[in-house]
Amino acid sequence: MGDVVADRELVERVAADRAAGRRVAFANGCFDVLHVGHIRYLQGAAAEGDRLVVAVNDDESVRELKGEGRPILAAAARAELVAAVRGVDYVVLFREPTVTRLLELLKPDVHCKGTDYTVETVPERDVVRAYGGRIAIVGDPKDHSTRELLAKISSEALGHGPGA
Repeated sequence: MGDVVADRELVERVAADRAAGRRVAFANGCFDVLHVGHIRYLQGAAAEGDRLVVAVNDDESVRELKGEGRPILAAAARAELVAAVRGVDYVVLFREPTVTRLLELLKPDVHCKGTDYTVETVPERDVVRAYGGRIAIVGDPKDHSTRELLAKISSEALGHGPGA
């Protein structure tokens, strides 16, 4: 099981991993209601390095990205769930609109994004290239979404779904 850590502790741990010759992969997301697409993304990211750092959006940034009513789960719970996924070593919360600050702080060897991106559409691509990192597109096709899962749950709870 991975550890949920603050920025300063994360920097120290990543430095120790690098000193031991380990490659660091980095992934990020909201992970509001964990689903199979998230698991496949995180496992794909873990395969890109010896250590995997996952940055999880804090509650305020999820609300800004996803709208009112989100997140469903509080940041601490989301971070703990992500840390429990096999292959995840460190989880850190962040509040900025992108992970640029964390990328500049950690300079991971590989910045992993899901299949809803291409290498050219990753928002932080110039930052990663500037410090000599690599971008990897990982996970399965983006045919899972928290929004769709929540809509299905809501529909079935109201008696409109297949299980009604």
